[in-house]
Amino acid sequence: MNRIKYSLLFLLLPFSSGVLAQQKPALSWKDVSKWNYIRSNTYSLAPNGQWLSWAKGPTEGDLQMVIRKVSDTLNFIYPIGATASPVFFSKDAKYAAFKVSAKDAEVKAVKKTMKPLYDQLLLVSLPGNQKTTFEKVKAFSFSADNPDWLAIHFIPAESASKDKDAAKGTDLLLYQLSTKKSFNLGNVSEYAFNKTGNVLAYIIDANGQNGNGIFIRDMKTGLITALENDKANYKNINWNEDGDAFALLKSNKNEKYKEDVFTVIGINKIAGELSNKISFNGASAKNFPVNMGISANGRPYWSDDQASLFFGISAQEKKADSTDKKSGSNPVATNASGKTDSVKTKADSTGKTKPDQKALAKADIEKPDMIIWNWQDKRLQSAQQTQETRDKNYSYLSAYRIADQKFSQLADSTLKNVVMAPKNLYAIGYDDSNYELMRNLDGQGYTDIYVIDLKTGNKKRIFEKFYTAGRDLFNLSPNGKWATFSKDGAFYSINLETLEQYNLTKNIKSSFVDELDDHNVLQPETPNFGWSADSKYALIKDNYDLWRISADGKTAVSLSDHWKSKKQEVTERFSIYQREKGTDLTKDQYFLVFNQQNKNSGVGLLEAGKTNIKPLFVDAHVYGGLKKATDANVFIYMKYDNEKSPEMYSTTAATLASAKQISNNTPDQRNYAWSSGVKLINYVSANGDSLQAVLYLPANYQEGKSYPTITYIYERLTNEMNVYSMPAFPGGGFNRAMYNSNGYAVLMPDIKYKLNDPGMSAVACVVPAVKAAIATGIVDEKRVAIHGHSWGGYQTSFLITQTNIFKAAAAGAPLTNMISMYSLIYWNSGGTNQAIFEASQGRLTPGYWDNWDAFTRNSPIYHIKKVQTPLLLLHNDKDGAVDYTQGIEYYNGLRRLNKPVVMITYRGENHGIAKMPNRKDYAVRMMEYFDYMLKDKPAPDWWAKGINRSDMEKHLEARAFDHTQEQ
Repeated sequence: MNRIKYSLLFLLLPFSSGVLAQQKPALSWKDVSKWNYIRSNTYSLAPNGQWLSWAKGPTEGDLQMVIRKVSDTLNFIYPIGATASPVFFSKDAKYAAFKVSAKDAEVKAVKKTMKPLYDQLLLVSLPGNQKTTFEKVKAFSFSADNPDWLAIHFIPAESASKDKDAAKGTDLLLYQLSTKKSFNLGNVSEYAFNKTGNVLAYIIDANGQNGNGIFIRDMKTGLITALENDKANYKNINWNEDGDAFALLKSNKNEKYKEDVFTVIGINKIAGELSNKISFNGASAKNFPVNMGISANGRPYWSDDQASLFFGISAQEKKADSTDKKSGSNPVATNASGKTDSVKTKADSTGKTKPDQKALAKADIEKPDMIIWNWQDKRLQSAQQTQETRDKNYSYLSAYRIADQKFSQLADSTLKNVVMAPKNLYAIGYDDSNYELMRNLDGQGYTDIYVIDLKTGNKKRIFEKFYTAGRDLFNLSPNGKWATFSKDGAFYSINLETLEQYNLTKNIKSSFVDELDDHNVLQPETPNFGWSADSKYALIKDNYDLWRISADGKTAVSLSDHWKSKKQEVTERFSIYQREKGTDLTKDQYFLVFNQQNKNSGVGLLEAGKTNIKPLFVDAHVYGGLKKATDANVFIYMKYDNEKSPEMYSTTAATLASAKQISNNTPDQRNYAWSSGVKLINYVSANGDSLQAVLYLPANYQEGKSYPTITYIYERLTNEMNVYSMPAFPGGGFNRAMYNSNGYAVLMPDIKYKLNDPGMSAVACVVPAVKAAIATGIVDEKRVAIHGHSWGGYQTSFLITQTNIFKAAAAGAPLTNMISMYSLIYWNSGGTNQAIFEASQGRLTPGYWDNWDAFTRNSPIYHIKKVQTPLLLLHNDKDGAVDYTQGIEYYNGLRRLNKPVVMITYRGENHGIAKMPNRKDYAVRMMEYFDYMLKDKPAPDWWAKGINRSDMEKHLEARAFDHTQEQ
């Protein structure tokens, strides 16, 4: 093994040379349950930039909604129950509306009774804070760009029929904000405002289909127009972007068919009774495919020029026999699969009907319940079963051109994936039918690519067997006439009108192959940032710099001014302009900047019309969520680091200068011991690669003292060096904040893989990282443990067969036998693991029959006799990613060898733990285990002696009681 070389970068280290007079207490798991924090997915900024809202509250319990004035300290707080949802503001920001859910205690109480719970809607005036509450609300929306209306859709009455054919309409209340007057529309099943908010389209679905139809309401005059009435059902209103046309679906019963027959309806030139209406169901088209009909799934839409309607078609199954049309009900028999079969009847000499005995005999035949797996199946039977609903609901994209009443089927059984280009001039079709079987076997994807002219419906194949593994597909320009793609390590553009192709990157002295992607794919591409808004330039990144390249490839400018020497890169563009199409280079554009060498990040500004991204700030924090108010020059962004939780900042400066903190996250953190900082370690792996690892220091760290350490692994983790760890009960059990608070250091190394040696690569990277961390003096070499989940669980299970550097290990849902795992089913998708092994995370190729040494060399199970490290295993019995048998096989092997091992299984859980009681339990047990192994605390009884099944209920009740008492 190579001699370890290491160096340290000290960051965020407010170390103390002495022990604080009064040390803060460590977090306990009971503290996690009541930990108060902001739900990051609930931030909303008012259109005028004057109000920012968010939901906050404990991990378990009831939450609050905060609406805060951005320019001062005025804020309002409202209880919102146990479920968080965002605030919606009216266009003029004078009103805010949000849902209030049932309280946590009510949610828990009704789990036994199954009594329904209902949401309220709270409408708040700003800044007056006048509140109006609406009960039993299903959905709501403000009237888009019109600030005067709030539509409130109510849930059905509890007594309403639950039958699938029952009427779906309920009350829709139109509440005028300026006058506080209400207008009720009854039996509404669906509604939608147009962009300007001056027209409301809605569907009536009433009992007996009385008055069913599609209506519009002029929101200025209140005039209601019935655009169509019929004994039919309607659904899927879809306004175009400009708000001057919409499309929807209509369905009718038809005795010839098993399911409803659908019609596409397009409404444009909206002018009340004079509005234009187009209907199409395929009957008028000579070339409409036989046994097909308009699909019930999907949302029809207009072309940009309103010359065509686009929609899906699908198979339309006719009824088996005309006798099905007879009045009265037929006897029903149940087959072996539990499905019902209608039994035919026939009339006797008196004219009465009686069951047809032959039909009854046929229905009574016991049928086998079986699956036939054939080697020629393009998709495994398990995949077909998992994807059955998707397949059943699949529809083929089609078009109907109004002027000449021409129907065009754009997608078909082989060309299933058709992507519309902007402006609806062209579409791109992908046909992988010839390569689907092999892709599902070895993960190496290919497709044939077609350009479809939407004016003529003509399809032209432009690529045959185009390699797609590790690639994005075509990136289409805003004008719909260009596309970019990656091929053979370079980026190209194609003019969809002429089909001429241009190599965009051939004259740039840089690599456009992702240098950090070590999967078994050919020349994986670097990121494609899309197109400029005027479609003149493609924005494509190499491994560090972002390039502006003309559509024909003749000119190229580095917008980031050759940052490779600094190891600095552009990682993403912030989308801050409403309804933007591409990157508008005539406006200021903002980018996330990241430094690979020191893990600093920041924000860069590309000023309007300029060609140089200027970093506004780059430091040891994480930045994200940059937004601009739609109607004002107010910017908000999120900032955090390892020690400080995410907070929102606001500024009116385009340079983001003088930003002011608006939020107050995790207020209880000041009361607890927290990580003392983080170190970045540079080291060299056993394979000679220069790598990095992150070492998070324990709370109350004292220089010169060594600490018990958890090594947490997955793949490359150091880019997350400055990420804040929110105290929580995670699905994998490990929470860094909890361990740091309780006196543990946490080490997270990067792992670089060699093909056909995933396990050995982990050993070559992780062991030197641990030794480098020990050499700092911070890590106690006699008290180092390792943990990982899923792929990290596999590597944990493997590492303990190759090294004794760890005193304890915990592996969650690990792969343990690469040979058996290779051909097992990934049940969450129904596919086999073979493609995952050969082209994705497994990094083992080809199959074990031609690669036996690599498969055995990297399988924990084949080195099991060398294990000396105690192991805590987690493997759930419904794991749909890593088969449960992998954990069982490793556990039983270790048990047979009398190795210290305990396996925990949560019944019914999948790959990660979902149910809160189970998440709590595993998190507590894992820490109990590590405390015993690394801190010499007493061994928990479930580890020391096990729990007999007869005592399990009592054991669980005792732990649940103790935890409840802690609360």
